[in-house]
Amino acid sequence: MKNTDFGFRQVPEDEKARRVAGVFDSVARRYDLMNDLMSAGLHRIWKRYKVERSLVRPGDRVLDVAGGTGDLARLFAARVGETGSVVLTDINGAMLAVGRDRLVDDGVIMPVAQCDAEHLPFAEESFDCVTVGFGLRNMTHNELALSEMRRVLRAGGRLLVLEFSKVWKPLAPLYDAYSFQVLPRLGQAVAGDAESYRYLAESIRLHPDQETLKNMMKNAGFDQVDYYNLSAGVVALHRGIRY
Repeated sequence: MKNTDFGFRQVPEDEKARRVAGVFDSVARRYDLMNDLMSAGLHRIWKRYKVERSLVRPGDRVLDVAGGTGDLARLFAARVGETGSVVLTDINGAMLAVGRDRLVDDGVIMPVAQCDAEHLPFAEESFDCVTVGFGLRNMTHNELALSEMRRVLRAGGRLLVLEFSKVWKPLAPLYDAYSFQVLPRLGQAVAGDAESYRYLAESIRLHPDQETLKNMMKNAGFDQVDYYNLSAGVVALHRGIRY
């Protein structure tokens, strides 16, 4: 059995999914609040920018992979309108339950599926757009997940990946201090879980940088892959097209 990264630790590949599930089981109820606090609300701007760059139109079919608490799915649902559709998926049941309940409370009804991004239960060429936000780095086999996302896209469909990335070098010392000193303390104070937010900081450091992820998407069969740095590279939005 091969090993893989879980933060700065090495664990067997078949154990990573269980450990990641434990992280999100722990933080699900406070996840959105922590996102607001950690990013000073910037995550909402990043996500709206992503929807704008998706070029999604009324009537389109959208798959939200690792969509968690549903904030991106909600934005896409408003974009595709009554003639379109959005499917919210996540591998973690606790996160998905929070997302489903919040969407229903807001009067937004959409299909919800608990599934593994590396084995999507959808037919080939089912969607006009696939989106994943802050979830790719938690997957055990990124390349397999990217290939699956391509498989379910129609010809001309777009994949959009919003993920933490390589920050502008002059800001790196300050960013490191915030990530490894402030985030775990904030996680403990708000979510009662410092360890999960320590994992968050570690997983960000191990995630491929902008150019590496661009090449991974090309290797998975996407064309016209480009990316946009947001907040000095703290986050990057990658977009690729299936031909």
